[in-house]
Amino acid sequence: MRDLLLQCAGVGAVIVALIHGILGETKVFPRATIEPERLRTLIRLVWQASTVAWIGCGVLLVVTPWMESALARHWIVIIMACVFGLSACANAWATRGRHFGWMALSVVVVMAIAGY
Repeated sequence: MRDLLLQCAGVGAVIVALIHGILGETKVFPRATIEPERLRTLIRLVWQASTVAWIGCGVLLVVTPWMESALARHWIVIIMACVFGLSACANAWATRGRHFGWMALSVVVVMAIAGY
């Protein structure tokens, strides 16, 4: 059961990351006016870098049950809970709780900790 919770947390993290990337490209950046253009490109790349990082974190959570190291499992879960927990807090604060992202990230954190 613990392994299944970790894998569900990983899949959830990948889904949240993909939604984050798609919403950024379809809703945020088309309406944003950022000057100069190279700064707009930089901000867009940083946005998508977090998308790729979250996907990587999700993949680590999915494969953690197959690692034969309890120490690796320990640190992967702890670090991912911190990463997604901080992201959830930042999202809730920045959107004043009106965006579903912080709730989705919180579910990932809870499942990862439950699978610990």
